Amino acid sequence: MREKVELVDVSKCTGCRSCQIACKQWNELPAQFSVNRGNYQNPPDLQANTWTLVRFQEVSAKDGTVKWLFRKDSCLHCTDATCVNLCPAGARFCLESGAVGTDDEKCIGCQSCVVACPFEKPRFSEETNKAYKCKLCTERTQNNLTPACVKACPTGALRYGDKEEMLGLAYKRAKELGGDASVYGDKFFRGTHIVYVLPEKINRYNALPAHPKVASSTLFWKQLAKYGRSRNFGSGLAVLAIASVLKRRVNGIHRSRPDPQGTSRS
Repeated sequence: MREKVELVDVSKCTGCRSCQIACKQWNELPAQFSVNRGNYQNPPDLQANTWTLVRFQEVSAKDGTVKWLFRKDSCLHCTDATCVNLCPAGARFCLESGAVGTDDEKCIGCQSCVVACPFEKPRFSEETNKAYKCKLCTERTQNNLTPACVKACPTGALRYGDKEEMLGLAYKRAKELGGDASVYGDKFFRGTHIVYVLPEKINRYNALPAHPKVASSTLFWKQLAKYGRSRNFGSGLAVLAIASVLKRRVNGIHRSRPDPQGTSRS
């Protein structure tokens, strides 16, 4: 299989949530009760049972009016994926298409991927003791089908195809839009396999870091993960110790981190 990219043209997104619903249906992800927080974005953030989310933002336009920014959010599927490098159990792995696959049965709940992801995409479930994220519909793409989100998009905001073709279309579209339009993703971590065309400046979009970085300490964790996968007994114990520390750290982060509407997560 040739390397593939999903292109997200934010300028064409109408916020219909077809991609969000299609992801739920295809992956048989349960719904979760939520309350109105004064924003149409629902749920308020990605969750262990919500791998694709349409973000809603109200921003000020140059003429003083208010306009909407809609954006499909999910795992970006990095080529040099930190989650793959750090997973001690082999639950994260790279596919020929370039996407980052997931084997939930192998996940040990260490949450190293949750802590280390430069885009903060994986989400942990205390109920199952596992971390979850978008798989870019592995079972569909390996059978020459597009991801469910792309299949459901009614406006052409989502496209899926060979990497070079999609990147060509992305830069062509950014040039057509002009102004502050740019392409986001293809320059990070040897390229991501979700690439955005952004009509506004990057810092206008929630949960989209302008300069995503991986903490230098992850190099140490990477070596521990490698030894853990090799089933070296002593190193395996070290991996479990680090996993325990990571788990406590992540739980503290999630209790204190505010959601996009300014309230604390429970």
